[in-house]
Amino acid sequence: MRLGNDTIMYKIQTLNNIAVEGLRRLPRERFEVASEITHPDAVLLRSHNMHDMDIPKTVVAIGRAGAGTNNIPIDEMAQRGVPVFNAPGANANAVKELAIAGMLIGARNLCGASEYVSALKETGDSLNKAVEAGKKQFVGFELPGKTLGVVGLGAIGVEVANAALALGMKVVGFDPAITVRNAWQLSSGVEYAETLDQLFQHADFLTLHVPLIDATRNLVNADRLGLMNDGAVLVNFARGGVVDESAALAALDSGKLHAFVTDFPTPESIAHPKAVALPHLGASTAEAEQNCAIMVAENVKDYLENGNVRFAVNFPEARLARLDAWRITVANANVPNMVGQISTCIADAGLNIEDLLNKSSGDLAYTIVDVNAEPSREMLDHIASIEGVLTLRNLGKPV
Repeated sequence: MRLGNDTIMYKIQTLNNIAVEGLRRLPRERFEVASEITHPDAVLLRSHNMHDMDIPKTVVAIGRAGAGTNNIPIDEMAQRGVPVFNAPGANANAVKELAIAGMLIGARNLCGASEYVSALKETGDSLNKAVEAGKKQFVGFELPGKTLGVVGLGAIGVEVANAALALGMKVVGFDPAITVRNAWQLSSGVEYAETLDQLFQHADFLTLHVPLIDATRNLVNADRLGLMNDGAVLVNFARGGVVDESAALAALDSGKLHAFVTDFPTPESIAHPKAVALPHLGASTAEAEQNCAIMVAENVKDYLENGNVRFAVNFPEARLARLDAWRITVANANVPNMVGQISTCIADAGLNIEDLLNKSSGDLAYTIVDVNAEPSREMLDHIASIEGVLTLRNLGKPV
């Protein structure tokens, strides 16, 4: 919907409660935000399962206030030319703290010890004697000097590795796709494993910080668990499917694992006396929810208003500073001569290109074009009709 002075009013639907600190980044003068809204331009959500819903054709952007995007049909949205934004790193501190807590819970048998005390009925001296008599069954071990393997050196993995190093642990990391930014943030004291098997060898602790994709499903399996030191602690705050749970529970039974701490409960893990199952607490802090909401709201806003793409899981990163010009954005199949065809349409309409940015990722490409005069409907229809064009947006001049 257009307001006066050619200003666009954007409609955003929320499928979950989004922290108000994030929604404040969407001023009411330009954004209508509600849970019940028809024909939305964008959707903001946390855990809502979008696989089971009919996503309106009007939607041009989706924002997940968190890191994982398993609840969103990412490939389908890419085929529709719709970027899916997330908030990597916004909850890094929250997950880091819980990962360190999970290591301590496993090493010091804290949950079992708490359950033991909770079941005591004695009072006075009898209670003191029962406490002293029972504590010997919960003897644990300390972290300094132990080896921690960190699988995945994104924002969270880097923070966990650095924190463990500060606790006096030897830390070995593995991530074949580590970014330059994260590599700079990683402490020089963290060793790098060339292979996963090398990381598992001699590890006393293992923590996982990777998405669940085909390449990571059952990444932790019986063979790799067999490479770890006896009595090791496995901590999984990534995704449930990254660990072959039957193998982990068998390793608990054999003594290969001392403890298994997971954020993804199943009936089997809940029932096992050496497993600690938590209710997906990784990012469950007020601070993390605020940070995620702010990050994703700002990136969705920038995309809607300026066409810029930052932290989208199915689009290439593309950011172009605004000029005093009319902006067009095009998402298309990544095939030859798309930019040439788009440029020809613009030239045929008698317009000059003031600036242009083209980026690609896999099967998808994205182009931002600034032109010197208002695009005609005929020209826009001409570009939209090019074979392979998925979406075309006319953003007008900057407000």
